Amino acid sequence: MKERVTFLLHVGEEGFDPASLNVGKDGLTVPPIKAAKEHRITFGLSELTQEIWSVLKQCHELHIRWATSETYTSTPPFVSRTSPGLHVYFTPRREHKVDGLCPLLQKTFGDDLKCKSPSETFITPPILAERFSMSASSQYHSLLPSLENLVTYIQQKMCTSSSDSSCETKAASLLSADYVDMDFDTISHALVINAFWSKGPEVGGYWNEEIKKGQAGSLEVGILNNEVPVESEELSLSGFLTVVGEDSKPKATLFSFPSRHHPLPSIHHPVHPSYDVSFSQPTGLHPTLHLSFPRASTQLTAPLETCALHTYLTLPSDFFLDKYQFSDQLFLKSHNLAALHALAGATDLEAPDWVVPAWGSIALFELRDPASAIKDSADGNDVFDVTIPLHLRYQPPNSNASGLADAHLPWPVVFWACPADEGTKFPTNPFDRTNLGYEGLFGPRVMFYHVPPVASTSGIAAAPKSQQLVETVKVPVLDLDKAAHVEWGTVLAVLVASVWLLWKLFGVVKTSGFGRVPADAPAATTGEEAASTGDKKGQ
Repeated sequence: MKERVTFLLHVGEEGFDPASLNVGKDGLTVPPIKAAKEHRITFGLSELTQEIWSVLKQCHELHIRWATSETYTSTPPFVSRTSPGLHVYFTPRREHKVDGLCPLLQKTFGDDLKCKSPSETFITPPILAERFSMSASSQYHSLLPSLENLVTYIQQKMCTSSSDSSCETKAASLLSADYVDMDFDTISHALVINAFWSKGPEVGGYWNEEIKKGQAGSLEVGILNNEVPVESEELSLSGFLTVVGEDSKPKATLFSFPSRHHPLPSIHHPVHPSYDVSFSQPTGLHPTLHLSFPRASTQLTAPLETCALHTYLTLPSDFFLDKYQFSDQLFLKSHNLAALHALAGATDLEAPDWVVPAWGSIALFELRDPASAIKDSADGNDVFDVTIPLHLRYQPPNSNASGLADAHLPWPVVFWACPADEGTKFPTNPFDRTNLGYEGLFGPRVMFYHVPPVASTSGIAAAPKSQQLVETVKVPVLDLDKAAHVEWGTVLAVLVASVWLLWKLFGVVKTSGFGRVPADAPAATTGEEAASTGDKKGQ
């Protein structure tokens, strides 16, 4: 087992004194510091339980991403974002049929996950850039609010056979993490777990802890600070690194690396822009998602001239998009949208939610240029508003809920997509984060400058309605508490209609009798017509 713990000092914090770091033979003590933290653990196959390994050997690659629904502050190089909840990106091995992935996910993350099998529940995302190799063949999402089930599973299944005495404590710390990643592929044959905390658990956000090395593993600890990079596509870090058991004191370091994911450049954005998400009221069965960017003309400006603003939506099966609406340019412009570049998943326009096997759908929109949209706006406000019409599926009936059901929608992610310089590659980033859902929709040389949600960066006021990055819509459904009236009313209506129909049929039979006159039968004649015919024959 290998461990890497990285502390990234918050912007504005004083320089770190390496003399305050107490380094021992089997661990070190970190003094109180205000920083973000990433904990990376690499497990060999022999260190995993049999039920985990039996599923992993059927996978060509498996990437799990979980993000909290609470707002948090991003610190470079940990600036990439995903929508709240559990994301699974998966590619099976050709010679194996994966039938244990969904049961394993339900066992580790919770029984309430909507997951039958990858072939039924997972969706196939569109690959718009075929040369981009870091894109799994199928993906899954669930609005998982907490990692309590995962923590319990690790403590009961993995910590009991581990030689690490702090295993249960490390597992419990995942409950306060802002995001957790798990990665496996057939090339590395290792399971890598990354956890990120934007601030410390103590009062004031300070870390003050003792980090111990496992008996049969390695431990590297870094305390780093961001530096101004020389190249626009790079990030630069400086600080101190310590390999526990090898180094008696921290070693100074300074390094730069190309990065796919960047914060917005402070030279262009002294106050970082942000976006807020809400639904236009009343919502009804056709809610409109509303993205609002305050002070857009001065803050929401492109990092580079070639950048385009995008939003990536993760839609649970409760919601769906009608792609035909977005084929009209005037319609798109009226909503401050430029184009719908990708849509995949559960897109049936008629199916109710209880017959949709897939978890939901994804969509990638390019937004209009904020400066042009504000210039065309008639209200004169310095706010860039984007609206996306959605539709709700019919939900199953319920009881004790006044005929209403909750439909939850995670906030989308918003970013500038910018092409990197010719020849730029991203193979050496030690903090790279891939398989986030939207990279496969771009080429291999695209950089992402992330716009944070409101209240997630320092200096931005909190959203007045909530700190949650999940929106809730009340959906009208059949109220089972009042369904008896509907049932008896339906029976009565059927009986009345049946009696009326039988009465009408009885009237027809009474006047015309039973049966029908054949079409080729001779017409009936009256007595006078018969006599007239006989006189004519006699003559």
